[in-house]
Amino acid sequence: MKYRLLFFLTFTACQLFAQLTIKVTHIPSNTPLNASIFIAGNFQGWNPGDADYILDNNGDGTYQITISPPAGLLEFKFTRGSWDSVEGNSNGGFRPNREYNYSGNATTTELEIEGWEDTGGTGNSTAADNVHILDENFFMPQLNRSRRIWIYLPPDYGTSTKRYPVLYMHDGQNLFDVQTSFSGEWEVDESLNELFEQGDYGAIVVGIDNGGSLRTDELSPWFNASQNAGGEGGQYMDFIVETLKPFIDDNYRTLAGREFTCLFGSSLGGLISQYGLMEHQDVFGKAGVFSPAFWFNPEIFGHSENTPKTGHLKVYMLAGLQEGNGSVVEDVNQMETALFNNGFTDDEFNKAFHADGQHSEWYWAREFRWAYLWLFDGLDLTDASEERVQPLRVYPNPADSMVFIDNLPELKRPVVRLYDQSGRLVHKSKLRNNQIDVSSLQPGVYFMKIRAKRRFRFSEKIVVY
Repeated sequence: MKYRLLFFLTFTACQLFAQLTIKVTHIPSNTPLNASIFIAGNFQGWNPGDADYILDNNGDGTYQITISPPAGLLEFKFTRGSWDSVEGNSNGGFRPNREYNYSGNATTTELEIEGWEDTGGTGNSTAADNVHILDENFFMPQLNRSRRIWIYLPPDYGTSTKRYPVLYMHDGQNLFDVQTSFSGEWEVDESLNELFEQGDYGAIVVGIDNGGSLRTDELSPWFNASQNAGGEGGQYMDFIVETLKPFIDDNYRTLAGREFTCLFGSSLGGLISQYGLMEHQDVFGKAGVFSPAFWFNPEIFGHSENTPKTGHLKVYMLAGLQEGNGSVVEDVNQMETALFNNGFTDDEFNKAFHADGQHSEWYWAREFRWAYLWLFDGLDLTDASEERVQPLRVYPNPADSMVFIDNLPELKRPVVRLYDQSGRLVHKSKLRNNQIDVSSLQPGVYFMKIRAKRRFRFSEKIVVY
């Protein structure tokens, strides 16, 4: 009996203190001299610079660490002490979290680090000359973090006074440069440059890098409990609307109106583009939604159907027939039904399915130009010069308390009136500071009219919720 108890205690102790040794057998040649290498994962709170998780330098070009994580699926990445210096793929682009199913027994696994995001890969950049890094660390106050921002300017930007439509695109690492991409680039710059040579008017593209391990949180409007991720999509969209877009409009020759402003992305980037379009209809009039990950936040269907549509919108959706064993196509068809239930018309929605389509950058690169051409078709850009008058902007719309008005010309003693759908006057007041208090109104659709010198000057539809 004594020996059985001793064996049990010994076996239990081994189980409790079983160890996993992770050995890195290769690091990139451009790794800074004497750099410390850390491991960060779901077993230590994803701290990229935890001093207890520095790998030992074996002196022979290899590094290793021995840890005692719980049995189960481990997710982790290597860093050099911060998320700014996290490991990437061989091109220096984003790579997904590593995964390892740990049995709970003492074991050793060997791995290689292919590249670092901050030092890039060993290949050549494929970005066109009219693609630039706007800022390596553009601050996102809504999320209290920073992000790299790219900008593509049309070929004639420096030789004209034209103002341009703008696309705001997610996963900026993958748009222009194979060296920073995860598994190939979208070739947005090549496509737009070629279209320009063929007579296209041109557009500005603003690329927002994804947040690596924060990507799922930032591109998902609602928290997914089963995945224990998501829920920061609202703040991410607020960053684009409240911080990034005003900066772009102030510093570049843009056409700032909603009809000239587009969201574009794939997978979770498609999800957040669909959400952002419906949530901020006063800012965006178009969205490119490729291979959307609607499954992650199924709330998007009800949101898209029940958020009141306040003006003309255009949505282009794309999916490969085999993506998710056909589930992505089913989701696109379900979203089509939701949008048409919300008042969309045939000229506002387009979808494309392809038998060879895959959840991959090469597919999105191939199809980008067709989506772009359809989304921006029909815009009158003949007079889009530097002197163009900016359109009236009423926001937020829908609103629940205060409505603000931008680009309103100077008027003498303006008065604002709101009418319900039956034409009944429900609100009348002097317009002060270009804002209207609608908190006392019942939810519904109203028509705003601004009057000055006994004449109606401006009108706009407003939705109150």
